[in-house]
Amino acid sequence: MRLCHLYRTLLIAIGVLATLSAPAVAVAGVRPPLTTSGNAIVDANGDRVVLQGVNWFGFETSTHAPHGLWSRDYRSMLAQIRGQGFNTIRLPFSLQMVGSSTTSGIDFGNGRNAALQGKAPLEVMDEIIAEAGRNDLMVILDNHSTTDDSFTHPLWYGLGGYSEDDWVATWRLLATRYARTANVVAADLKNEPHGEATWGTGAANDWRRAAERAGAAVQAIAPHWLIVVEGIEGPVVGGQELDRHWWGGNLEGVRANPVRLPVANRLVYSPHEYGPEVYPQPWFSDPNMAATLADRWQKGFGYIHESGIAPILIGEFGAKQVDPATVEGQWITQFADYLAERGMNWTFWAWNPNSGDTGGVLMDDWITIQAEKMALLSSLMRRGAATTGATPPAGSSGAGGVATSARPRVRVVGRTIVVRVPNTRPGYTVRTRRGGVVRRGRCAVKGASTICRVRVPAGRWRVELQRSGRVVWKRTLRVRRVAPTGSARVGASSRGEGRELRNGSAGRAVR
Repeated sequence: MRLCHLYRTLLIAIGVLATLSAPAVAVAGVRPPLTTSGNAIVDANGDRVVLQGVNWFGFETSTHAPHGLWSRDYRSMLAQIRGQGFNTIRLPFSLQMVGSSTTSGIDFGNGRNAALQGKAPLEVMDEIIAEAGRNDLMVILDNHSTTDDSFTHPLWYGLGGYSEDDWVATWRLLATRYARTANVVAADLKNEPHGEATWGTGAANDWRRAAERAGAAVQAIAPHWLIVVEGIEGPVVGGQELDRHWWGGNLEGVRANPVRLPVANRLVYSPHEYGPEVYPQPWFSDPNMAATLADRWQKGFGYIHESGIAPILIGEFGAKQVDPATVEGQWITQFADYLAERGMNWTFWAWNPNSGDTGGVLMDDWITIQAEKMALLSSLMRRGAATTGATPPAGSSGAGGVATSARPRVRVVGRTIVVRVPNTRPGYTVRTRRGGVVRRGRCAVKGASTICRVRVPAGRWRVELQRSGRVVWKRTLRVRRVAPTGSARVGASSRGEGRELRNGSAGRAVR
């Protein structure tokens, strides 16, 4: 075997060194850790969180870095992702990349990607994740393959000499490396098990058994992470209602043989769903396609959501065409409606334009947004948040949110909560809530910003910034009793660390 003991020893050593200096990156608007409650994902405040993200692939390929960096800087790429309203990125990687020392396909001209120069692939991943955190993006790590560019291999072991032990060791390394990085929220253990992968057999190729083993290994180090488990392709022990599935899409085994993890309320199931451009499945030529699709989704994974067994994350879905005049457009429009009506979590495939059978959110110039595709996704974001009561997506003009470059800043002056929005769009209002008590404030344009103020008594308050009737930003703050000197303090940060902010012009704002 090519790796075995030497590979695992190297991974453990790298991981231990990394965790000693791992930064803690906060995610604005969401207070980690995330947990599950029935079919919902919630944050530490108990607020509903809907993962609405995009896949940015490349770490699983021979470049060992996200694609598109040959055209532009990674910082502008991540800012653009957040600017469209996404709150999550799914980062595919290969086992080979984790043990590699070189990258390619990154342009360093004219100062581009300077922070990535001379770094090994894992160090590049460190910086991508850190910058994602600075842009308020959560990260799902996705083991896409063993060797580079081998996403068609059906199992989590076997190719290139990688064993199941190597796969588990890699997850231990990554859990150790990123356990203290607040915006890394989930481990998608293996992309699309298929072919000879089984569910519930107890054999070497039993994906349910392997997922439990890897999930337990991750939870021993990062018990606060969500563990994302995909399905298989073939038949499952206990029987099933559908005769075929997409790769990784058969989660019917959950009925009789659910995944068991040591730490409760962390499990998320994740099917993938595609249209006829990926493969002409028979249901796409069915004259009753809409009814057939709805039936398939319900029997394949919808029952998990509706029964409250666990949340569903559609880890991949994508299409070249979204025009309802095409079969592909009809499929993805119906699927987006299905997700929105149920408030399901999703990460679209893909941000990259170089996905051969789906294209991407970006056009081939790696800058321009596919307007029709993004309009469908922006609508999905708004409707999905409205269904669940989660905060609507910020950063997308289509969603009416706050642009990435214009995140609100909040401070307390005496007993007045002051929210500053660095733009002058009309329609902002501010209110605070505590139990059944609601206090409304006023917003006014001042210079290049909108300043909102609301006066409250001492106590813990939920501050909500609204625009056009929708909540676009929220934060929970504690306003303390005013001291004799006239100062007031608030323990508030997106990580809930209780940093104290003093009043006056010297007050530090929380993003």
